[in-house]
Amino acid sequence: MTETTDPAVPALRGIGLFAGTDDDQLRTLAAVGTEVSFTDGDVLFVENAPAESWWVLLEGSIDLVRHLGSEETRLGVMDVPGRWAGGFRAWDEHGAYLATGRAASDGRVLRVPAAALRELWASRFPLGLYLTEGVSRSARNYETMARQREALAALGTLAAGLAHELNNPAAAATRAVDALTEAHAAMLSSLRRLAAAPVAGDEFTRLDTLRQELGPRPGGDPLEVADREDALADWLSRQGVAHGWTLAPALSGAGADVAWGERVAGVVGADRLEPALEWVASSLEASGLLAEVKESARRISDLVAAVRSYSQLDRAAVRETDLAEGLESTLAMLAPRVPPGVTVVRDHAPGVPRIEARAAELNQVWTHLVDNALHAMGDRGTLRVSTRVDRDAVVVEVGDTGAGMTPEVRAHAFDPFFTTRGVGEGTGLGLDISRRIVDRHGGDIDVDLRPGETVLRVRLPVRRPGRH
Repeated sequence: MTETTDPAVPALRGIGLFAGTDDDQLRTLAAVGTEVSFTDGDVLFVENAPAESWWVLLEGSIDLVRHLGSEETRLGVMDVPGRWAGGFRAWDEHGAYLATGRAASDGRVLRVPAAALRELWASRFPLGLYLTEGVSRSARNYETMARQREALAALGTLAAGLAHELNNPAAAATRAVDALTEAHAAMLSSLRRLAAAPVAGDEFTRLDTLRQELGPRPGGDPLEVADREDALADWLSRQGVAHGWTLAPALSGAGADVAWGERVAGVVGADRLEPALEWVASSLEASGLLAEVKESARRISDLVAAVRSYSQLDRAAVRETDLAEGLESTLAMLAPRVPPGVTVVRDHAPGVPRIEARAAELNQVWTHLVDNALHAMGDRGTLRVSTRVDRDAVVVEVGDTGAGMTPEVRAHAFDPFFTTRGVGEGTGLGLDISRRIVDRHGGDIDVDLRPGETVLRVRLPVRRPGRH
């Protein structure tokens, strides 16, 4: 690109954009502007960069493109003299270019600094400036509201995932209780039959001792288990046990074999063998079902504790916070989103101190970083979360083995409203908002591109600025 002197007023007069603008106004505009010549392929301005210049096409053609990840989308074209782009910082201090302007042919543009454009508006048409500022604020507010709605939608997704996670152990506990009712009835029935036999007190004590030898066994060789079950079923059939084929799986699964069965027969005799084995089998089943109910209740309790830690609803706003605990509660909340092909690696260094922080806000940052990492990997990869001490700060890293960031995405990752996600995807919390949360805690966040891994690193001071 080549900058020349101020453009001539007659050149501007022939452009429809300036129809109705008097010569004095055009001379003022020409005095603060610069004519820039460009050639095919030149990049005049870049998306998400501060829109500190107003560009008016005088001749040629400029493509307006936007990058989403590694893909480039052509949004439009400036191909008629008078079409313009940028200049948003004339009325919005946060204004950024909405697209990248890349020359599609040779040509010329008028470039006016946004500050100079604002001065012109303020002196020549203050009402227009106020109106434009109002429209800009409204657009920003609408964008913020849209992000908030996305965040609420993401929260709904988290809630649905949590409900699903809670439903699994709750349903398991319900099934176990139903089965426990049947096992309890079978145990009482077998006890009544033993009492009617009758069985002596010392015989029952010896039987109970044999029962205690059995219990849940870790998974062994399936062929050995099947062989033991078949042998026990055949032995029970020879002993005249009517329901041996139903008793054999439960007994053999707990470790019983033919030798154990013969010891039971030696204690109670052949005529009382069936009710004795039914009592043992129902007792084992009841114990196993109680253990299942206990495990289901523990899982529900753990999920509730994770939600409680994640939301920090019962904690003070600023408090001593364990960042590893926050990361773990975040992983628990996002567990339904972790594909089977993704491995989660935890690397929490010992001795990491608690820091003074707003734990609920930081948990939102961890949620966004983890969700982004999962999105980058798709169905397969390694998600790594770590905490460690580095001098007077705690460092948190969230790494993924996904496709990585392009230089363009990395350059604008923390720009306001920048995203590579589609509408309705993600948590609604951009890296810009994550950065602001980290900034409020006196820390910083950056991207580290390593071979085979993209790492988002957050550094937080152990003591917040201004506190001792």
